[in-house]
Parts: sequence; C-alpha cells; structure tokens
Amino acid sequence: MSGINKVILVGHLGKDPEVRHLDGGVTVASFPLATSESYNKDGRKIEQTEWHNIVMWRGLADIASKYLQKGKLVYIEGKLRTRSFEDKEGHKKYTTEVVAENFTMLGRKSDFENENGEGSHQSKPENGIAKEDLPMNYDKDTAADDDLPF
Repeated sequence: MSGINKVILVGHLGKDPEVRHLDGGVTVASFPLATSESYNKDGRKIEQTEWHNIVMWRGLADIASKYLQKGKLVYIEGKLRTRSFEDKEGHKKYTTEVVAENFTMLGRKSDFENENGEGSHQSKPENGIAKEDLPMNYDKDTAADDDLPF
C-alpha cells in the first residue's frame, strides 16, 4: 500500500503570485499563503498564523497569475514537496512547498477581477444568490490557457 500526501488549506495570499516562464514555455507561479487559527488560553483569544509556500504549474499558474492577488481568500488542495537547492554561498538548503493541484477562489467574483476589469458584474436574482457569489474552481488537469473563470 502506498502513502497519502494531501494538503487542504484555506487562507489569504501574502503577496501577488510571482510568475516565471521556464524553458519550453512552462509557467510556474508561487506565493505565500497565510492560514490562521484562534484558540483560548487563560481566558484570552490567541491567534496563530502559519505561512505556506504555494507553487502552481502550467495552466493553473496562468489562471493564478491573472486572478489571484495579495489578500484574496482561496481554498487550495495539493501535496507537500520538499526540495533542496544551494544558496549563494554554496550551502545546501531545504524548503517544503505545497504543490497545488486545484484551487477555488472564495468570495465575490468581483473580488477576483484582474486589473483590466475582466469579469462581469451581475445583479442578484430574486433568490438572493448571484452567480458572482459562487466559488470559481480550477484544477491542474482542466486548466487550459484559454480558461477564464467567469
């Protein structure tokens, strides 16, 4: 039996995605994600924030680069990967990242319009739930270059 490597996070982007284009045209986007938990200790509410390094590849990275911004709330599913690299002084360093397999933008659709204003505004129907209030889902297997979340 093989093991399971699954991560589920809901948090806020710590900064805009950093996008790079590798040889062969492969796109990679990375950004920090903050998750917060609160608990009571001695009658005081304590909030603890953890920072996670998120990496997205190919079509998923393209979508993230267009619509994710610092402060936005997202749901991310992925797996942990640890890799090593050498720093400028030649010392071997290790980092653990969450390689995203899919994500859902949480909040109103208008919260995720890009700087070009792409995305549409719709009025709420009689039932009070507008399409723009629903989450937008993306995964690495279905995210194509021409996918638009709206």
